[in-house]
Amino acid sequence: MQTGDDVEQFAALLRRLKDRTGRSYGSLARRLHMNTSTLHRYCAGEAVPQDYAPVERLAAFCAATPEERLDLHRLWLLAVTARQRPRAGEEPAGPTRTEGAPQPTEDERASGPDHAVRSTGRPWYRRRRTVVGTATATVLLVTLGSMSALSADRSHDDSAKAIGQSSASPSTGVRASGTSEPKGGPPAETKSDAPVPLAWTADSQIWDGGCGHDYVIQKKPAQVPPPPVEQDAGQWAAAQQAVPGRQTMVQISVQGKSSTAVVLTALRVRVVSRGTPVTGTAYAMGQGCGSDLPPRNFSVNLDVDRPIAHARPGNDSGKIVPAVQFPYRVSAEDPEVLQLTATTEAYDCNWYLELDWSSQGRTGTVRVDDHGHPFRTSSIKSLPHYWYGTNDRGVRQWIPTDA
Repeated sequence: MQTGDDVEQFAALLRRLKDRTGRSYGSLARRLHMNTSTLHRYCAGEAVPQDYAPVERLAAFCAATPEERLDLHRLWLLAVTARQRPRAGEEPAGPTRTEGAPQPTEDERASGPDHAVRSTGRPWYRRRRTVVGTATATVLLVTLGSMSALSADRSHDDSAKAIGQSSASPSTGVRASGTSEPKGGPPAETKSDAPVPLAWTADSQIWDGGCGHDYVIQKKPAQVPPPPVEQDAGQWAAAQQAVPGRQTMVQISVQGKSSTAVVLTALRVRVVSRGTPVTGTAYAMGQGCGSDLPPRNFSVNLDVDRPIAHARPGNDSGKIVPAVQFPYRVSAEDPEVLQLTATTEAYDCNWYLELDWSSQGRTGTVRVDDHGHPFRTSSIKSLPHYWYGTNDRGVRQWIPTDA
């Protein structure tokens, strides 16, 4: 099957589901906690979501039948695989590595000062950028199992909690899923031999409003290709050896593995190192676009001695949503998706998160990082800053932001 056919069949089913609601793209996107232009690109076949979560949210909201959900997931797998095929003239992206396996995947998705905070992380089935092969069978099985947990009758807030399958390429360093470790100790499943009762994913390639993000690249503007769409950011950043500039937005999804409740009690920020900011040029991926903040939103200043993740108020279609503090409860039927924005104005920071949990008398800590490596954020203060636009001669190119 041709790449275009795979993507178009997936997009066509999305359009049918969207049309069933009778809503505009803007109205439906708000209910799904998505950017309007992003939803339109998915339905037009111009982009394919790397994470199944937004697809499943749409299926739930549009009251898709079990048969439609099966078709939707099958077509999504084919579309994602098609988009990952090297285009003419491009080098293959290289091997991928499945999180938790001895080594390599791609679509599935350290110690200093710390402090307690609140947030939640990953679903029971892995999300983002699915790989074919053994991962395909796993994705299908877990998606079937997740259907009962999702209902079209849920409110838009509940539907936003749905989580998808993920995997990640070690070169992109953006998708991650994790294990659990006892507090203050080396990685282990829990304080006992019992399995960890929750699962998580983390995505550090989240852009503000789907387009606002800076990267530091040690290349001249003429050597840097046009900015990608958000879903292609991982490969684009890896190819340019780009470092997130000024802030890193990490979206953490957490879900229990059974109907038994798991209480998420705290989130700690640990800074591994602070160094001199990366040299180079800062490139802006968008021009100030923005969107509503999700209800579970946190911020952390990496420049202070003891960084703390602070809960921030959200915004749902113009309505202020109060900041939500810990603890949270998750289960197989009740996932949580949180977003943390880490900022530095002075350093090149390496950092990760620790999420504490308790369930049925057991406690543990999940380390949330980038496939075993810290997240990274570097200051862009005093660096040349460019955005991609049209110059005086009508040519699209990188232009100084102060021009």
